[in-house]
Amino acid sequence: MTDVRTLTVTPDEADLRLDRWFKRHFPMIGHGLLEKWLRTGQVRVDGGRVKASQRLSPGQNIRVPPLPVDPPPVAAPRPAVDEPMARALRAAVLYRDADVIVLNKPPGLAVQGGTGMADHHLDAMLDALCFDAPERPRLVHRLDKDTSGVLLLGRNAGATAKLAAAFKSRAARKCYWALVVGVPKLRQGRIDAPLAKLGGKGIEKMGVDEEEGLRAVTYYRVVEAALKRAAWLELEPRTGRTHQLRAHCLLLGTPILGDGKYGGKEAMIEGVGLSRKLHLHARAIRLPHPRTGAPLQVVAPLPPHFVSGFELFDFREGSAGAPFVAFEAD
Repeated sequence: MTDVRTLTVTPDEADLRLDRWFKRHFPMIGHGLLEKWLRTGQVRVDGGRVKASQRLSPGQNIRVPPLPVDPPPVAAPRPAVDEPMARALRAAVLYRDADVIVLNKPPGLAVQGGTGMADHHLDAMLDALCFDAPERPRLVHRLDKDTSGVLLLGRNAGATAKLAAAFKSRAARKCYWALVVGVPKLRQGRIDAPLAKLGGKGIEKMGVDEEEGLRAVTYYRVVEAALKRAAWLELEPRTGRTHQLRAHCLLLGTPILGDGKYGGKEAMIEGVGLSRKLHLHARAIRLPHPRTGAPLQVVAPLPPHFVSGFELFDFREGSAGAPFVAFEAD
């Protein structure tokens, strides 16, 4: 066993959770062992007992107990990202500074891994986006695999924590565009319908549940409509529930084009050459910059299948106006 040591939290670790601080400094220590140390008071912050979720401040002192002489083996290193994929990811960067990277995530790329996905997901490829930084960027939030558009990464622990806090406090605003089958009866409105998981374990599908569901609020407006066949919606979720926009569009009676999971056959328009991909795009994001606090707004261009849909229905991007304006008074 090594000796007890005391380490000081650095400025770039501000607001980092204690368990993530340990993972950063001592990756060989599993979560179970850390929880045991916390329960028995062997790990302390400024002399006091804490929980794994404790947020840290610069200058705090962390007591680290003796480490095992033969710690559990560290996980195998991540495989290198192949160069074509690395180039594609770098080409998808919309904004970059010392603290933040904003990507235009392509449809079909999962943000994090799952069963049978091996290493083909964004989280496994973040080494390609280090650029000049000494550490790999970190995910701040998620998008569904089939949803395209703006995705934020923090380039250091402090920036990541502040960006995550902006999402938690609703200081971050997200604007989505969707092509839907049919046209909502009301051209603009607010959907306030609680959502809960449907089905059993392993089934990721959400539905309205007034008793068990978590509150989910979405603002929407019809930007343009192609008779009663299809509509272009601008959406702003005020909560961040799983599949919120997909479930809420279905509730309007207008499933998102290509969303067979929620709309089935009703989510398809056959015979006109439309892509069967999901037509949901995270168009823009606005939030305080983690270092300066100044507003940071980034807009993501449309993916090819979305552009084709716009051309088919003769929708014009300029019709939407600036992001967020439609809902400023709400």
